[in-house]
Amino acid sequence: MKYSFDLLGVSPVLYFFNQQQQIQQQKPQNGVEYVGAYKCTLDALLESVEPVPPMRGWDSDRVVDTVINFWMNNSESIQYWKERLQDAGSENLLVARVGDIESLQAEFESLLGKNS
Repeated sequence: MKYSFDLLGVSPVLYFFNQQQQIQQQKPQNGVEYVGAYKCTLDALLESVEPVPPMRGWDSDRVVDTVINFWMNNSESIQYWKERLQDAGSENLLVARVGDIESLQAEFESLLGKNS
């Protein structure tokens, strides 16, 4: 299984928590998880992603490799979000998405109104 990781933005902690609660209540579990970190560091992002693979039955090593590869190949994006997080203050999180490629594709298609 292939995985994807991307930084999405900065969010107030309470808003992120509420969104996570709504997602869990409204949708059946798909192969996409949204995680948050207080710091924009590789260690913080790996720590936020760490509980996801066992919960999902994913390959932990591949998920970690995906996050590391993102970190190594997207320095401009990382620097941008690091600055936005710093500007936003300590009551905010950096939000990222990790998921298996097939589930992400299905989620995007459903947003576009396509049926798989």
